[in-house]
Amino acid sequence: MVSPDNILMRLAADQERQVREIFAELGRRGFPVQNQTPHITLTLAPEMRGDVVKRAAEILPPLMPAEFRRMGTVVFGTKGKQTVAWLLETSEELERAARELSRLNPDGRGDRWIPHLTMGLRIPRATVPDYIRALDEATSPHFKTLRAEQVGYWSPKAQEFQEF
Repeated sequence: MVSPDNILMRLAADQERQVREIFAELGRRGFPVQNQTPHITLTLAPEMRGDVVKRAAEILPPLMPAEFRRMGTVVFGTKGKQTVAWLLETSEELERAARELSRLNPDGRGDRWIPHLTMGLRIPRATVPDYIRALDEATSPHFKTLRAEQVGYWSPKAQEFQEF
């Protein structure tokens, strides 16, 4: 399965390193290894339309860098494998921009966006409570704010990130 195209934000290098250290600690504890680059998705599609990329390139750069606050932990999915993520809160301006891009994207979620940072992909449902407990233990209580410093279009098929 090929991953979808994304309009996404990448974390500051020091924070990306912190998240990767948390991934490594969770892996040492026996949980599924997380290899994804930490990012915050604004909208995604099997193939992103050019007009969505163009509009994202117009409206997102003025909002950078973007600050996010960790507001809790959420679980996505209804099947045997689930996704564990940090629920994030950000500025109203960025929320509006993300909702606009989602509306423009035929594969988007309409006028909705749930800002989050995925901390665990494909976690077996039965181990989600243990994963969340371990995630809490592995995360510094002082790591409450995230800073996205890059925004752009990621094409997994081309393995290319086009920064706006």
